[in-house]
Amino acid sequence: MEEKKITEASTEKSKQVLKEDAKGLFESIKLFLKELFDFRHDTDQEATIEAIKADIPFKGATAWILIFAVFVASVGLNANSTAVVIGAMLISPLMGPILGIGMSFAINDIDIFRKSLVNLGIMIILSLLASFLFFYFFPLSEDNSELLGRVSPDIRDVLIAFFGGLALMVARTKKGTMASVIFGVAIATALMPPLCTAGYGLAKGNFDYFFGAMYLFTINTIFIALATFLVLKLLRFPMHKYASVAKRKRYATIATIVGVAVMIPAIFTFITVFNENQVNTQINNYIKNEIKSNKYLQLIDWDKDLSKKEIFLNFFNEVSQATENDLTNELLDQVLYPNLTDYKLIIKGSDTKSFELITTAYQDKREELQESKNIIAGLQKQILDLQETISILNTRIEVDAHYKNKKVIAFSRISKDAKIRYNDIEEIGFAKVLSSKDFIKIDTIPVISIKWNLKVPDSIVAPRERELRSWLQKEMELDTLFIKREK
Repeated sequence: MEEKKITEASTEKSKQVLKEDAKGLFESIKLFLKELFDFRHDTDQEATIEAIKADIPFKGATAWILIFAVFVASVGLNANSTAVVIGAMLISPLMGPILGIGMSFAINDIDIFRKSLVNLGIMIILSLLASFLFFYFFPLSEDNSELLGRVSPDIRDVLIAFFGGLALMVARTKKGTMASVIFGVAIATALMPPLCTAGYGLAKGNFDYFFGAMYLFTINTIFIALATFLVLKLLRFPMHKYASVAKRKRYATIATIVGVAVMIPAIFTFITVFNENQVNTQINNYIKNEIKSNKYLQLIDWDKDLSKKEIFLNFFNEVSQATENDLTNELLDQVLYPNLTDYKLIIKGSDTKSFELITTAYQDKREELQESKNIIAGLQKQILDLQETISILNTRIEVDAHYKNKKVIAFSRISKDAKIRYNDIEEIGFAKVLSSKDFIKIDTIPVISIKWNLKVPDSIVAPRERELRSWLQKEMELDTLFIKREK
């Protein structure tokens, strides 16, 4: 009996120890997460407010920087160059007034709101005017992908603007400067290209482009300002002090009314864009799952009209009434396509039933295919002959080099091995360069010229070049070797 009591007491004690250990572990995890995600202690409220205020004014050098950035972005859109457009985003001073609007609501400062709104209007007018003038005198020959990507916003643009604004404000409120975050948000939110696209729409008289681009710009502006407001509220930035209580209450009321007025279209925009994104996703899934996966249906192309709720399907083969009914019934699936139940299918199938016409077309294609195969065979023979000639010439070059300098080895093997080891090399060359440091003594310096893939960052290229130099020195039996990086 006594042993049983001792055992029970020991068990109870063990349970108590486990509970205390579990509680301690939970508290440790809680403390770790708090230290990991809490950024309030690293906030400089006064410096943040002053920095945002300083970026609001839009005159002098800032205005000229904006105009030049607009021209750079317009050139990038004209040339369909993503790199140039990104460069314009980095140099454009567009964030200041937008952050000012968000901060004015957070701290209840009507003066900051007024200044930010005026400067935002000036910014938009200057940008539209500059891009209009550029595209008026340098019109695009055709609408390209960089341009078309700025006229049809979807749910991703809303999320990018909101989360980008959150990242920007967290970086702004942090003690010190996080330039990489600021630059990254400038690229991600892409405020500059929509304004240039809107100017292009005005210059071309295409108001669908104009309103679509301005819609995208408005989405970015509203949700960046909203993110600013939320971060400053979360960090409990001090409210602006007014001379009298009545004035403070009056401005607080005005700020609340304006904030609600801005938030209503923001919420409506988010819901609208979200619903459109859902519809587009379900239409794409319907085309993939119900049509393209059906081996008896030969789809040529398809289109959609969201305003009329119509989906256009163009088939190569004849489509029977029974098939049309099946496709319509599949579209009514409440589980897979809940947003497409009121959409209408417009189907166009081939009405050609002539077996002779189809057979003739088939024979023509077979003849064209055979002719193409003959041409390819001839080209392949020419390629093999050229490769053999190149190999002979390389051998001659290496033999000649061997007699001139015993240290010279088969460069063709070196270049092939270098390409295998470092796949990002696009071009390699070797030469001996005459050099003089004191303009009296002449030295012969072996130099390897390397051209790397532009997509590879310098942080990766530098260590690879050091490894490449060591390997080449060993292979070529050289005491000294310089590497020259080609652009």
